[in-house]
Amino acid sequence: MTSLPAAPPRPRWWRGEGARALLWLSPWIAGVSVFFVYPLLSAVYFSFHRYDMYTLEFAGLDNYRYLLRDPRVGVSARNTLWLVAVMVPATVLFSLALAQLVVRLKAGAGLLRTVFYLPSLVPMTAGTITFVFLLNPGTGPVDHLLSLAGVRGPDWFGDPDWSKPSLTLLSLWGCGQLMVIFLAALLDVPRHLYEAAAIDGAGAWRQFLSVTLPTIAPVLMFALVTNVIYALQYFSQAMVASRVASGATDSPGSSFSPGYPEESLLTLPQWLFQVGFRDYSMGYACVLALLLFAVSMIFTLVLLRQFRRSGEAS
Repeated sequence: MTSLPAAPPRPRWWRGEGARALLWLSPWIAGVSVFFVYPLLSAVYFSFHRYDMYTLEFAGLDNYRYLLRDPRVGVSARNTLWLVAVMVPATVLFSLALAQLVVRLKAGAGLLRTVFYLPSLVPMTAGTITFVFLLNPGTGPVDHLLSLAGVRGPDWFGDPDWSKPSLTLLSLWGCGQLMVIFLAALLDVPRHLYEAAAIDGAGAWRQFLSVTLPTIAPVLMFALVTNVIYALQYFSQAMVASRVASGATDSPGSSFSPGYPEESLLTLPQWLFQVGFRDYSMGYACVLALLLFAVSMIFTLVLLRQFRRSGEAS
């Protein structure tokens, strides 16, 4: 009986674990290089130039100096940080509260889960337009219902003091996807932990603090990080709400400046879009993009560090 010929020896580079790991990671490395590293380096390069999509002229640090003098950067940064400080915690806490409500209900939980999740399926632009019309102070049904109760509703998207809280209400209305994530995490908490806490005399609030929160902490951190990044990139809802509330149209000769009313809804991504794709100042737009990237990294690193500290403390 003839024996099979021995397989040829593998090359030395293939026998190394590191080389094989690089080979399997090559699709990811290629994707990151093309869609992250190259755009990042290009943004850094163009930030030192005056670039209007046609001509390229070296400008040194002029774009960075103008960043310190641009008044709209301060306005848009304050509005964006307001969304991070108010809208993100409100959305996360409200989603967690809805998930906790669905978990504790004995009957009708499936129906409520569907009702809470349906708004997140509405397209972003359509949902924002509908929300602005619902809160219209003249013809909206919300103000009509408030008037029946003897309450005079505010000018939701026309008053600078109420425009960002109105966007927060829109975020709460569409938080069904995050609610489902929290619901899955709550259902995964071991029941014997609650039983042990109840035997020790812990009430519902103490069980939530001592059992639920530590167990779902990774999911909670994921929700915070992703929603902070989402708030820092907040663009479509604010832009659509400003345009609809101001009555601006796309007819020839019409002009629209984002941020209505009184730049209260002007976010940093909107100002970046205005500078880059309407004023064609791509070099300065790259500076704003790098600023937004740096702020996102700082927030993410701070949240992850706090999460690691809280995990070590527990």
